Amino acid sequence: MNLNKGKSLEEVNASVNTESKRGIRGLLAFLGPAYMISVGYMDPGNWATDIAGGSQFGYSLLWVLIMSNIIALLLQSHSARLGIVTGKDLAQASRESYPRFVNLFLYLLAEIAIAACDLAEVIGMAIGIHLLFPQVPLVWGVIITVLDSFVLLFLLNKGIRKLEAFIISLVLLIGVSFLIQLIIAKPNFVEVAKGIIPGIANEDALYIAIGIIGATVMPHNLYLHSSLVQTRKFKRTEPEIKKAIKFNLIDSTVALNLALFVNAAILILAGASFFTNGLNNVAEIQDAHRLLEPMLGSTLAPLLFAVALIAAGQSSTITGTLAGQVIMEGYLNLRLAPWIRRLMTRLIAIIPALLTILILGESSTGKLLILSQVILSLQLGFAVIPLIHFVSDKKKMGEFAIPMWQKVASWLAALIIIGLNIKLVYSVLVDWILSSESPLMISFTIVPLCIFCLIMLLYITFAPVFASHHQHKNFDFHGVVQALQFDKIENYKNIAISVDFSKSDNKAISKALKLGGKEARYLLVHVLESTNAVVYGEDAFDMEREQDYKDLKLYVDQIKEKGFDCDMALGFGNPKTAIPYLVNKNNCDMLVMGTHGHRTIKDILLGTTIESVRHNIKVPLVLV
Repeated sequence: MNLNKGKSLEEVNASVNTESKRGIRGLLAFLGPAYMISVGYMDPGNWATDIAGGSQFGYSLLWVLIMSNIIALLLQSHSARLGIVTGKDLAQASRESYPRFVNLFLYLLAEIAIAACDLAEVIGMAIGIHLLFPQVPLVWGVIITVLDSFVLLFLLNKGIRKLEAFIISLVLLIGVSFLIQLIIAKPNFVEVAKGIIPGIANEDALYIAIGIIGATVMPHNLYLHSSLVQTRKFKRTEPEIKKAIKFNLIDSTVALNLALFVNAAILILAGASFFTNGLNNVAEIQDAHRLLEPMLGSTLAPLLFAVALIAAGQSSTITGTLAGQVIMEGYLNLRLAPWIRRLMTRLIAIIPALLTILILGESSTGKLLILSQVILSLQLGFAVIPLIHFVSDKKKMGEFAIPMWQKVASWLAALIIIGLNIKLVYSVLVDWILSSESPLMISFTIVPLCIFCLIMLLYITFAPVFASHHQHKNFDFHGVVQALQFDKIENYKNIAISVDFSKSDNKAISKALKLGGKEARYLLVHVLESTNAVVYGEDAFDMEREQDYKDLKLYVDQIKEKGFDCDMALGFGNPKTAIPYLVNKNNCDMLVMGTHGHRTIKDILLGTTIESVRHNIKVPLVLV
C-alpha cells in the first residue's frame, strides 16, 4: 500500500531523510527546495522586464527589484511554513477551506498563471537556442522546447536530490555568467546606488514595475514551495518542526538573494550598456544580445548571455511543470502521469508563442514576454491572500502561526501588489475603451469580467474573517438545548466495511472494529470498476481482479489475526449499486465507509458514491 497516497507530489514526498543528520549536515539535508523556487525568479520573463526597465529607465527601478525580493522572501517563508506544519500544500489547504466553486475559480487562475509562466520559458529557451545557433529559426526553437519534458521525467525518476542538484548547477551557471558580464560592463556604482531610492517616473515605468513584481513574486512558486518542503522526512515534534522552519528560512534567504543578484545584474547590465548610450527602446532579448558586443567590446558577453538564457529557461520550465502538478492535484484531487501533465502545460504555452511569432513576427516576442509577467502579477492576490489567511490561522498552524509583525507586513505587501494591479487594470481599460472602435463590446465583456474577479478577490479576503467570527458566535451561543430522546440501544452483529485500498481504509476498519467489538462479524466489501467488470460482471477474470482479491485477502488475514470474525466479498461494476447489493445480500445491519468520494469536476460529472449508497440501503451508514 502506498503510504504517501494523497500527499503532495506523492512520488517524492518524505523521500529525503533528515532525522539522523545534525549540525551542518542537517542544514545541508534541508537545502534544495528554495533553489528550485529561485529559478522562477530568474526565468526569461524576468529577463524581458529587467532589460526593458534597464534600457528605458536606467537603474531607477532597482528599488522595485529589492522590494519584490523582500516580499518574495516573506511570502515564500509563509509557503514553506504552511507545508512543514500542516503537511499540505497551498492548493490542498485552499480546497479544504473554500467552497467548490471558489476553488474551481482559483484553480483556473492558477493554471492561467502556469501557462503565462511557461509561455515566457518557451520563448526564452527558443530565443537562447536561436542566439547560439542562428541557423535554427525561432519557430523551430519553440518546437524543440517540447523535448525538455523528458529531462524532467528522467531527473524525477532519479530522485528529488538529483533534480535539485541539476537545478542548482544551472543557477550557478546563470550567476557566474552575469558576474562576468558585469565585470566586462563596468557600471557606475554611484549611479547604481541611486536606483535604490523609490520612485515611478510615468505610466510606462509603472507597467514595467508591475511586470517586475509579477516576474519576481510568482504565484505558482507559492504553491510549489509548500509542496517541495514536504520532500524532507523529519519527526513531527515541536523542536524538529522549528528546526525545519529555521533551515528552510536559511535556504530561502540564500537562494532568493542569489536570484536578486541575477535580476539586478540583468537590469544593471541593460542600464550600463543601453540606457547610458541612448538606446532606450531595447525590450527584445535578441536585440540585447546583438548589442552587447558593440556596446561592451567583448564577444564573450553575448555568448554567456545566450548560455545563461537557455539555463534559465530549462531550469524554470522544470519547476513550472511540478507547480502545475501540485495545483492540479491539490485543487481537483486529479492525478495525471507527469509526462502527460508536462506535455499539456507545454502545448498550452507553445500555441500562443507560435501564433505570435508567425502572425506578428519575431520582433513581438519581447512584448509577449512582458505581458506574460503582467498576467502573473494580476494572479498574485489570489494566491497570496489565502496563504496569509492559512499561516495566520491558529486552528491550522497552532503555535506555529505567524506573529503579528509578519501579519502586518504580509497584508501590507498584499495591498501594494493588489493596489498596483488595480491601478494598471483601470488605466488599460480606460485606454482600450477610449481608443477602441467598439467601446461597448469592451464595456460589456472585459469590464464585467474584471468586476467579477474583483468580487472574488474580496470574497477570499473577507469570507474567512466572517466564517471565523460566525464559528466563534456559534461556539458561545447555542440557543435552547433540547432534551435528549434515547432509543433502544442495538448491538450490531453483521458489519460491512467498504474498502478501496486507499489510506482511508485503515480508519474505516478501525472504526468498525471499535463499534462491533469481537462479538460482531465483519464483511470487507470491494468493487472492481474495470471495463471487464462492467461488461462481464462476476465472470470477469483479469489481473486487476486477481490483485484486488489478494489485497482484500491480506486485509482479512490481518483482522483475523487480531481475533475478529471476518470475511470478504467482491462486487463488480458501479460501486453505487454494487455496494448496496452486497450489503443487502449478506444481511448486514451496518455499513462503514471512508469518505473518499470524488471532488470538484468528477463530482459534477459522476456524483458521489456515498450519496447514492445512502439511498439504496436500509441500515445505518457510518462515514469515517
